[in-house]
Amino acid sequence: MMNKNHPVRFDTVLVANRGEIAVRVIRTLRAMGIRSVAVYSDADAQARHVREADTAVRLGPAPARESYLDIEKVVDAAVRTGAQAVHPGYGFLSENAAFAAALAAADIVFLGPPARAIEVMGDKIAAKTTVSAFGVPVVPGLARPDLTDAELIEAATEVGYPVLVKPSAGGGGKGMRRVDDPAGLPAALVGARREAASAFGDDTLFLERFVTRPRHIEVQILADEFGTVVHLGERECSLQRRHQKVIEEAPSPLLDAATRARIGTAACDTARSVNYVGAGTVEFIVSADRPDEFFFMEMNTRLQVEHPVTELVTGIDLVECQVRVAAGQKIAVAQEDIRLVGHAVEARVYAEDPGRGFLPTGGPVLALSEPNGEGVRVDSGLAVGTVVGSDYDPMLSKVIAHGPDRAAALAKLDRALGDTVLLGVTSNIEFLRFLLADPDVAAGRLDTGLLDRRVGDFVPAPAGTAELLAAAARQWLPRWPSAPVDPWQVPSGWRLGAPAATAVRLTAGERTEHVYLTGSPDAAVARVGEGESVTFTAAFTDSGLALTIDGVRREYRVAVDGEHLWVAGPSGIALLREVAEADVRGGGEHIGDAEIHSPMPGSVIAVPVTTGDAVAAGDPIVVVEAMKMEHSLTAPVAGTVEILVEPGAQVRLDQVLARIVAAPEDTAPANAENTEREGTSA
Repeated sequence: MMNKNHPVRFDTVLVANRGEIAVRVIRTLRAMGIRSVAVYSDADAQARHVREADTAVRLGPAPARESYLDIEKVVDAAVRTGAQAVHPGYGFLSENAAFAAALAAADIVFLGPPARAIEVMGDKIAAKTTVSAFGVPVVPGLARPDLTDAELIEAATEVGYPVLVKPSAGGGGKGMRRVDDPAGLPAALVGARREAASAFGDDTLFLERFVTRPRHIEVQILADEFGTVVHLGERECSLQRRHQKVIEEAPSPLLDAATRARIGTAACDTARSVNYVGAGTVEFIVSADRPDEFFFMEMNTRLQVEHPVTELVTGIDLVECQVRVAAGQKIAVAQEDIRLVGHAVEARVYAEDPGRGFLPTGGPVLALSEPNGEGVRVDSGLAVGTVVGSDYDPMLSKVIAHGPDRAAALAKLDRALGDTVLLGVTSNIEFLRFLLADPDVAAGRLDTGLLDRRVGDFVPAPAGTAELLAAAARQWLPRWPSAPVDPWQVPSGWRLGAPAATAVRLTAGERTEHVYLTGSPDAAVARVGEGESVTFTAAFTDSGLALTIDGVRREYRVAVDGEHLWVAGPSGIALLREVAEADVRGGGEHIGDAEIHSPMPGSVIAVPVTTGDAVAAGDPIVVVEAMKMEHSLTAPVAGTVEILVEPGAQVRLDQVLARIVAAPEDTAPANAENTEREGTSA
């Protein structure tokens, strides 16, 4: 693609990002012999990207606006470390024209496109106008600055219903409204303007025809400063949840060779329309019903999260290309020389709990095993000891598989996800495997609404008997002495008559069971609840815990964080909690008294009541924020409240935040409400 033997003029590059993308960029810089500079906030002082860089600079406190989004601090870090160039990754400052200009003023090269390209493509109305002039097809609609509600309502009839109301600024689906008939448009415009103004500080709207059964297909382009523009094929990104991509692949199973060539040409023309230089992605919308018809949606003037699938099918390192283009090198191949070999699929691993409405999660990484092998790649920012907090985007890593065809790539990705062990942080891995098993996904019958339609069908696998036994054995084994001691102190269950079992009470989801253990670790008997007794042996190993249950040996990874026990075994990963025995004495508490637990790690941003207040069921008690989401936790019963936290406090998963002493007349439950908040993706 580029002349790898040609030296580049950069010996030091600063990576203005964090997490898996920073680690991934540093990997290529090291391979090129370029010194890397990491930047970090206080929350990331011990992060993997900081450890893997050649040097690192602190930017400031955890909030992104005081660290990763502070242009002056990032530019100063580049100057002080002698960096001749800055790679922005994605998110944060990657599409910020002011950042590119500030670097230019400091005589530092921005490993991205010219500022004008960022500005034009950052304004969706200007982008549509610009690419249309180059013959790139756009979705029928009305797009120009300062459109009034009356003008939009009048144009909708000509555009044709259903229509999509979209904000000119921003992304992520905020402010977007689908309207199916004229009666609903006025209210949709009011709501869209309000949300766009709140999220982006700009309430400018435009109108597009809604494409039925839409598929999201994007094309990777690369351009040099000499006018050469090539594309590296397309990626299918239709598996999305709330407009956020989850699984991506290359090439798309929808397009034939002729359409692939046409959409690639349109992407290159899009780049030419703004004199683009560097790596970029042009996004198109394609109807599953009309796969030969595509429309320009937007251009991302940066590296994309899903760029690894393109790298695997082309064999081209896009980060290296960014560096070489920015250093003034020419693209050394013609379009016809670029070949797509095999198929690649990527899954994004998020810190979220699909079993609890995809609530953000977090915590310390207690144990980690990431897959490897032929055709498997992992881009990750994780390491044992990493603390996943609530300050940034919840994406933890990406697992990517490459195979000779789509079926082989999908199967390899599923195996790789099954081989991933992440203890200490609840993730969406089980949900990803559920998606890969979907018949429509396997057949390539995709559209952007498929994932949201299937979410309701997902039920997390409950912790099985083996997982309960492994967790109980983990709690029981440390009680056994390593040398002979007083036999009365050994927890074997021995006594005159029948053995008295050691009981461990565990909760997993909605299930609470006693696990009864008798005997010794090398000859024990166990029973879960009222189930059948099994014989087993248990022993700690270098990698975890070995159990032989009724003659069958199984290996488990078990980690403990306070009262939580994480168990990874043949059936997947289970999160259990050891709980105290229920109070059987009576009295002391009113029937219906309730505790309010934090549904995820985060920070308390508001406490609208005080200790001693009388509250009704459903009243907000504590508001917790984590990873761009605000969660209002409400009173499950009416009664008198006791507050246990203050605003600003950092809280753990399941931490008790408040108690309600119930009023006798009301014990009806109420649910927490979740609302999207504006945030900055890493």
